[in-house]
Amino acid sequence: MESPAADTPLELTIVMPCLNEAETLAGCVEEALRALREQNLSGEVIVADNGSTDGSQEIATRLGARVVPVSEKGYGRALQGGIAAARGRFILMGDSDGSYDFTHAGRFVEKLREGHDLVMGNRFLGGIQPGAMPWKNRYLGNPILSGIGRLFFRCPIGDFHCGLRAFSRDAYNRLELRTAGMEFASEMVIKATLFGLRITEIPTTLRPDGRSRPPHLRPWRDGWRHLRFMLLFSPRWLFLQPGLALLFIGFVIGALLVRGPLRLGSVTFDVHTLIFAAMSVLIGFQAVTFAVFTKIFAINSGLLPADPRLERPLRWLNLERGLALGAVLALAGLALSFHAVGVWSGHAFGNLAPGELLRLVIPGSVFLTLGCQIILMSFLLSILELPLRR
Repeated sequence: MESPAADTPLELTIVMPCLNEAETLAGCVEEALRALREQNLSGEVIVADNGSTDGSQEIATRLGARVVPVSEKGYGRALQGGIAAARGRFILMGDSDGSYDFTHAGRFVEKLREGHDLVMGNRFLGGIQPGAMPWKNRYLGNPILSGIGRLFFRCPIGDFHCGLRAFSRDAYNRLELRTAGMEFASEMVIKATLFGLRITEIPTTLRPDGRSRPPHLRPWRDGWRHLRFMLLFSPRWLFLQPGLALLFIGFVIGALLVRGPLRLGSVTFDVHTLIFAAMSVLIGFQAVTFAVFTKIFAINSGLLPADPRLERPLRWLNLERGLALGAVLALAGLALSFHAVGVWSGHAFGNLAPGELLRLVIPGSVFLTLGCQIILMSFLLSILELPLRR
């Protein structure tokens, strides 16, 4: 298939990341070009080469693909380089190891023509050939990570990490994907969901790859990288909800114990438990503030879209209100602390029963610490908000 002129509008660009895939690249390029020809698709094939040393570039060029060298290493960087050079209105990406069927290109294009922004392949619906996917990926990694993706982000996808997927150039430009490695695949699906793009999936097949060497993919390491990325991309699950739970538990238990020992059957909870309740409150508050900071940073960096649920409380909680609230709590903590010193002085600064002063000292320390944290948080929050205001 002849390469079109540089100014010829194309409908589809098929992008294949490549790093030393001489064994399988020829079959992938030939299959992709045949799909374009037989399905009457105006398109091209790009091999985004990430530094191959086995002659993959010459193979791709000889067969009619366009080679785009990408010097910066990483799966995501290779795809970003190939997509940046693409001339098609739609882009189909797929690995060059022989595992994906590029003759399904027409199915993806049909969905994009219907107005979908991202079309994902689903290997579990289309069929996984024997030996194509390790058992730990098939029965553990992919189902668990896809389930977490649906839970965290309400993503309507059953196969979160299928490498054969298509999208429009306009949608891709809106997402402004940043990650360099394997997380690129997760970032695309997550941001497409959060940005409200139209997403669908179609059945596709997975074949055993044709390489004699081990694949670049390392299931446990890459699975953890995807999970870590999803957690960092969802401060609500990583910080906010655990923090709120710790705050609630700590306040409830603390409120019960500050009045005196609590007896449940033969078990008595006293000031020692009150210390752990105080610790729960402080850790919970810290986690909640981390959720806020992480969310603001992600929005400012373009990783997440603006969230009205966050903007409304931030408009109320300005620097002045934060300083005032922190000062009130700090003064309350100081008042309780001075009251404890007064009680101690009434006993001539001698020995006291352990629980007598701790029921004043522990809440006083918590209020004083929370007040100082809110004051410091208010200053940092004002700094983080500057780019949003600008």
